[in-house]
Amino acid sequence: MINKETIAGMKDGVVVVNTGRGKCVVEEDLAEALKSGKVACYATDVWNSDPPDPTSPLLSAPNVLMSPHLGASSKENLLRIGDEVVALLEEWSKK
Repeated sequence: MINKETIAGMKDGVVVVNTGRGKCVVEEDLAEALKSGKVACYATDVWNSDPPDPTSPLLSAPNVLMSPHLGASSKENLLRIGDEVVALLEEWSKK
């Protein structure tokens, strides 16, 4: 979705935020756009691979903010997941 063709159609100085999927971005194209200033900055919590490949051009590109993908790690969500695991184990033990 984010590649040299789509970047070319964006306004200069655009900010790109990706919290969906890492593979939505062609890393090489985005890194080049960051270096040229076409893209002002890129923020993400997803990568093409987890952990990010050490050779990813985004790791050395300017104005990149990477944070851990922690959406499922809230207290409420972890409690819900625990409840689901217990329910699955109870169901399994009845078989």
